[in-house]
Amino acid sequence: MDYAIFDAVRAGFGKIVFVIRREMEADFRPMVERRWAARVPLVYVHQELSDLPPGFTPPHDRSKPWGTGHAVYACRHAVREPFGVINADDFYGPSSYDLLASRLSSLSQDSIRHVLVAFTLRNTLSPHGAVARGVCASTEDGHLQQIVERAGVELHGDAARCMVNGQVMPLTGDEPVSMNLWGFSPVLFEHLDREFAAFLPEGLKNPRSEFMLPSVVDAVIRGRLGSVQVVRSKERWLGVTYPQDRAVVVEGVRALIRAGVYPETLSSS
Repeated sequence: MDYAIFDAVRAGFGKIVFVIRREMEADFRPMVERRWAARVPLVYVHQELSDLPPGFTPPHDRSKPWGTGHAVYACRHAVREPFGVINADDFYGPSSYDLLASRLSSLSQDSIRHVLVAFTLRNTLSPHGAVARGVCASTEDGHLQQIVERAGVELHGDAARCMVNGQVMPLTGDEPVSMNLWGFSPVLFEHLDREFAAFLPEGLKNPRSEFMLPSVVDAVIRGRLGSVQVVRSKERWLGVTYPQDRAVVVEGVRALIRAGVYPETLSSS
């Protein structure tokens, strides 16, 4: 998360919004403010089960958060400008934030154009086992058509493969995949509000159901309510799927420090 903030500030983002549980704030806030409050405005948003559209109440037996779509929905009162969305525990690399910032800088507040920074599949795979990845299908002019979730994706020589209906399907490894690095105009909140209200009648019945951000993007595309430009990052995505991945992430970041991409101590820069 610290590297994400560092890269975002360096790319020109002017505010950081943290989506957290209310009970986390007392411990979380001093930690991040000590490192970052002097460098960029920090905003804290609580993702709460009771934050629902009018006419809905949360079931008494639910403890699971409503999902990534709801996490962004929770930011609707804190964000008034084009914005990026990330997973705080993923490492996207500095040029990925530069790409996102450059695309967002051209968007107006009422734009119906959005952006997805995609990664090359082989640059996101773990050497320690199979993963799930969202493979992007795009038009000839680079606009997202859909994200197809593929399970059991793993390296296979210089390429990759996955499982489809119990059968092995070969992949080139060059496919663009979504790692949840998005850019939106504030118009997205209108779509979130509408789609969340449509989700809840059935979602309230299932304590494990989730309102996911990609499903909202899919509804926007299918309804021709907006477009999503896919831009490709050349970075290697880093994250921990298996315990053994931790060493890969640590060494990946250390290599970037040795190369001068990052300082030894982020807070001193």
